[in-house]
Amino acid sequence: MKRVVVTGMGAITPLGNSVNETWEAAKKGISGIGKLTRFDCTDFSAKTAAEVKNFNLSDYMYVNERHRMDRFTQYAVASSIMALRDSGILPGETYPQERIGVSFGTAIGGIGSFEETYKDLQAGGYQNLYPFSTTTVISNMASSQVSIALGAKGVNSCTVLSCASGSNAIGDAFRVIQRGEADVMIAGGSEASLTPLGIGAFCAMGAISTNPDPKSGCRPFDQNRDGLVMGEGAGALVLESLESALSRNATIYGEIAGYASVSDAYHITSPAPGGEGAVRAMEGALHDSGLSKDDISYINAHGTSTTYNDKFETQAIKSFLKERAYQVPISSTKSMTGHMMGAAGAIEAIFTLLTINTGIIPPTINLNTPDPECDLDFVPNVARKTSVRAALSNALGFGGHNTALIFKKAE
Repeated sequence: MKRVVVTGMGAITPLGNSVNETWEAAKKGISGIGKLTRFDCTDFSAKTAAEVKNFNLSDYMYVNERHRMDRFTQYAVASSIMALRDSGILPGETYPQERIGVSFGTAIGGIGSFEETYKDLQAGGYQNLYPFSTTTVISNMASSQVSIALGAKGVNSCTVLSCASGSNAIGDAFRVIQRGEADVMIAGGSEASLTPLGIGAFCAMGAISTNPDPKSGCRPFDQNRDGLVMGEGAGALVLESLESALSRNATIYGEIAGYASVSDAYHITSPAPGGEGAVRAMEGALHDSGLSKDDISYINAHGTSTTYNDKFETQAIKSFLKERAYQVPISSTKSMTGHMMGAAGAIEAIFTLLTINTGIIPPTINLNTPDPECDLDFVPNVARKTSVRAALSNALGFGGHNTALIFKKAE
């Protein structure tokens, strides 16, 4: 089995329109959450969201191309172009196009295009529909359009596993390279669900924060948390074998050491009591990595700022790490980015890799009154400098999906 490393990264987030902008903001504990401006939310209980700001699509695609893509697909393509540029790989030159694949995830897909298409249908019947209505909506357009834009002719897959989609897409790409089925995989997640239907559905569920203060609405592990804040954006990684990366003297951000994905088989929205599924995912990723629990020195938590997720994830980490649970720093970067749904796992993988590279742990902001049931070291409000050799990233999704990725320094 080949060892797999990360040699390129791209990001579009509420904190910035590149990996560097996003990371600089995260280190400072800056919130990317603000007033919801995508539509008139007067009649909605949620008034805030983590929106992508001032992103220039013309740097990545022509006007006639973007019209055929939903916003989530545009983000996927742009972040993947960033990541491939960062890696220095030229498809067809560095590697054959047939040996470059794509694995991208999304939780909701083209919901904005779906809403607009339905309006057109109501206004003038099917004759009024845009010819590419179907292909702007369907979820696989993230991976397909990335493949087309980059000339990647190898494995092409789309992962739809709710909020674990981005992490699973990375894990699946990891397996493809391990098995030798591709030399390079572009993997990540994308989401753009800040629409009336997207926000409204979470309002109806009662899972979204109604705090009118944008900067303090998302407060993972805090006693006063009242729900998640929805975000948008995309993250992309370039994966290749360690052997190949060394042969071309590539910059290596870290190695993917372990991956596991399991199901709660319990409930469509609530995690299993005690985070039982999350425990098995973390245990599985650790076993896959060949590391010990003593090697894990940071966890990027799923940390959604919802009652059950934060409580059960805390319990899961305690069950997983045993007596070391209180010694390992943990943070929820969703406190700054909001919940980016299908893109969350990809962005949090990038944060985890940068923590390993820089030794800087991003904080959990707005953690002012810790929940007594969430009593671990969640790095409140201020980033921390420390040495991190190996780190774990959790992703948990509606439907009972539990995914864990372990990254380590490439040695």
